[in-house]
Amino acid sequence: MKMFNKKKIILAMGTLLVSASMLLAGCGGGGSQQAASSGGEKISGKISASGSTALLPLLKPAQEAFQNKYKDVTVNVAGGGSFTGMNQVAEGSVDIGDSDVNLPDEYKDKGLVDHKVVVEPFVFIVDKANKVDNLTKDQVIGILTGKITNWKEVGGDDQKITLIHRAKSSGSRATISDVVLKGANFTDDAVIQDSNGAVRAAIASTPGAIGYVDAPYADDSVKVLKFDGVEYSAQNIIDGKYPIYGYGHMYTKGEPTGAVKAFIDYILSDEFQNSQVEKLGFIPVSKMKK
Repeated sequence: MKMFNKKKIILAMGTLLVSASMLLAGCGGGGSQQAASSGGEKISGKISASGSTALLPLLKPAQEAFQNKYKDVTVNVAGGGSFTGMNQVAEGSVDIGDSDVNLPDEYKDKGLVDHKVVVEPFVFIVDKANKVDNLTKDQVIGILTGKITNWKEVGGDDQKITLIHRAKSSGSRATISDVVLKGANFTDDAVIQDSNGAVRAAIASTPGAIGYVDAPYADDSVKVLKFDGVEYSAQNIIDGKYPIYGYGHMYTKGEPTGAVKAFIDYILSDEFQNSQVEKLGFIPVSKMKK
């Protein structure tokens, strides 16, 4: 009888241990990107993002801050252009496609989900020696379409205008085409660069050059022009006085989960939007008037 009771006790203890092990394993499940831990959710895994170079000044600091917050996450952010980002996320080669443009019709059957994360301001820049401070919308259209080819036509020196801007895969180019050109075509007589940073560097070192960049790229190496007499500022965009801006999008294939969702949520959080976005040269989406 004693032997029987002993066996029952050992068997019961074994059952309890197996049950406890299964419970712990269940809590630790959920894929390579996330797992539960005491005090909240533990985020881990790798995130890959590519696309808009206009968004890089926002995403690089967000990447660093997020990785500091979640030590088990690695975030890889690359450029390549908005349409490259959308192509790569659509085909599943990256987790996030960063873009400056609304989802085009040809992508609407790809299962992409749009996360609008920030307002992206754009400015026209020239080399610092240029005497022109302001261009009207019609003058800008004339330059971009190749109808105006000399700075003397817009109040500057007798100097050839060199347009330096982005390739057709660029969301920055698409934004300028939509907001400024309104259907007119860019001239083919232009120097094409593969990023906002490359455009800025080329304009800074080319007398008579002009182009457009995401506002955070406009540093002391170039001169920012007024547009229709209005200088760029975040408040002028919020107040509806300065029209050259778009929205920064992070596209995912289907609803994001795990570390990918956590990264997008972090960028949209009050913690990041209210403390970092304007410092980085962007505008929180929440500040735009409906």
